[in-house]
Amino acid sequence: MSNDTQSSGAAGPEEIPAATIVIFRDCPEGRDPQMLMTVRSRNLTFAGGMAVFPGGRVDPADFELGETVASRSGGAITTDEAAHQIAAIRETLEETGLVLGLTGAIDATRAREARAMLTKTEALAPVLDAFDWSLDLSQITPFARWFPKNEDIPRVYDTRFYLANLGTGAVDVSIDHAENTHLFWTSARNALEAAERGEIKLIFPTRRNLERLALFASFDEARAQAEAIPVRTITPQIDTSSGKPMLTILRDAGYPVTEEQLDRVARG
Repeated sequence: MSNDTQSSGAAGPEEIPAATIVIFRDCPEGRDPQMLMTVRSRNLTFAGGMAVFPGGRVDPADFELGETVASRSGGAITTDEAAHQIAAIRETLEETGLVLGLTGAIDATRAREARAMLTKTEALAPVLDAFDWSLDLSQITPFARWFPKNEDIPRVYDTRFYLANLGTGAVDVSIDHAENTHLFWTSARNALEAAERGEIKLIFPTRRNLERLALFASFDEARAQAEAIPVRTITPQIDTSSGKPMLTILRDAGYPVTEEQLDRVARG
């Protein structure tokens, strides 16, 4: 977490590092793959009541473990990137009960026990030690990074998105009863259609990511595109050249839709 100061000396918004995972699972009968989404509690300051992917802020303990991972990687990964991937793994276990990005003796019972321990320790490292698990960051694929800077709000989230694959859909998930009110599996296309019907609400980054995810018929297709397009920080900009204010993003970052009329945008 950082608190930047503008050149004028006035304090800018608090910039919060965050991470989230788009969790794929196979869908029977060859239909579009599904992704796990959660509806955030309306009481939360950021994206309250919105449907999002599981995730949250990067904690100091994530950076501590990330430093260890980076030092052992021989330069293959930075502390900052490792910390974000660790946060995504930790938040997924905490919010959904799913164990991703880890190896060892993992089953449903141990996953429940690890989740219960995580709620007490609020750090992943003690859980890894207790269950003799190891990180396997090769299971996590960097997909995107969104940093919607806004000087008018007290805090902004610099969020990195990752992809992971469960393969089979035979898994149990449950809400954490703290930040989320509902977990559900849906294809990207169905999520967008549900939003159009008013059944769920989507903030601007989630909508754009769902549109991109709807391009893919499988996890492998999504991962291939993510690996082919280097992750660049997406900071939406307001463009008034057409006469109507539009919120726009990079045109070469893999997104099929790169703008939306500003007065229609839902923000966190």
